[in-house]
Amino acid sequence: MTQPHESRLVGALLVQTVATGLIDAVSYLALGHVFTANMTGNVVFLAFAVAGAPGLSIPRSAVSLGAFLAGAVAGGRLAARRAAGPQHRWVATAFAVEAVLLLAAALVAAAGTRAVLLTAYGVIVLTALAMGVRNATVRTIALPDLTTTVLTLTLTGLAADSALAGGSNPRAGRRGASVLSMFVGAALGALLVRHSLVLPLVVSGVLSSSCALAVALTPRSASPPGVVTA
Repeated sequence: MTQPHESRLVGALLVQTVATGLIDAVSYLALGHVFTANMTGNVVFLAFAVAGAPGLSIPRSAVSLGAFLAGAVAGGRLAARRAAGPQHRWVATAFAVEAVLLLAAALVAAAGTRAVLLTAYGVIVLTALAMGVRNATVRTIALPDLTTTVLTLTLTGLAADSALAGGSNPRAGRRGASVLSMFVGAALGALLVRHSLVLPLVVSGVLSSSCALAVALTPRSASPPGVVTA
């Protein structure tokens, strides 16, 4: 991967991490304590709900998990079918699909104010599909420390590779930026969801759209062929 292409992808993935924070805020705060981007948390919530913990929903967590897996299948198929071409094309396509799904979720939220339960499930399905597509795409890109949806390994790397641990702090800036991006997105989402369910979904969709456009405009000479990893 050439340096200009990697730099553009790093920027896009950091913006996508902000979008994840927004989606996490929407799903947890407004959709009944469920995650549609962070499946580790969602599986834990599902287990808690099965065990009878109050305030959690088996159907919502299960629907989120199923939609996420469906999105990941779609994202994986997209990467596999277009892997022979320039990487920026299929990445931009995947980000565009994500943006469409997030903006569709915003439309569902705007149109469904009288059917709260159906609206909630519609937004859960659409955002989980979007995050499944994204995660499959990001997994294929495989840029270190930029998963866009989870920070456990990123934080571990910051600590385990730090000078305190005898390391040389590799990619400390990227790791720190990833953590900050998630924090900013989640904080912004929590503020926006107080006023509207639609607004944070629109913002996340616009962010994903901007990432799709930025990646699509990568010069052909700077974009390597896609490589699908196991």
